[in-house]
Amino acid sequence: MSKYGDLIKKAREPEPENQKARNTENQTYGLPEQEQEAEQLVNLCVKVPISQRRYWMARAKGQGITVTSVIVEALSQKFGLPENKKAGKPENKK
Repeated sequence: MSKYGDLIKKAREPEPENQKARNTENQTYGLPEQEQEAEQLVNLCVKVPISQRRYWMARAKGQGITVTSVIVEALSQKFGLPENKKAGKPENKK
């Protein structure tokens, strides 16, 4: 069999239990623990130049913090937090 055939065959084999892929849906980054449990987290997408992103990511890593925590802190300082945490969720009206 060719070298690529061997790789394909190996890739199709089931993963060992200790190497199963992790589900990242429930992972939380940069928020205090009490907020993690209280609300469902969603993505916030911001388009920035790649050179700035690389710079910011390197600076954050160097300081041992996440860019997410910096963004959340900046937005909280600029706009504050909602009075009622459920304010962002629409109510079920019939």
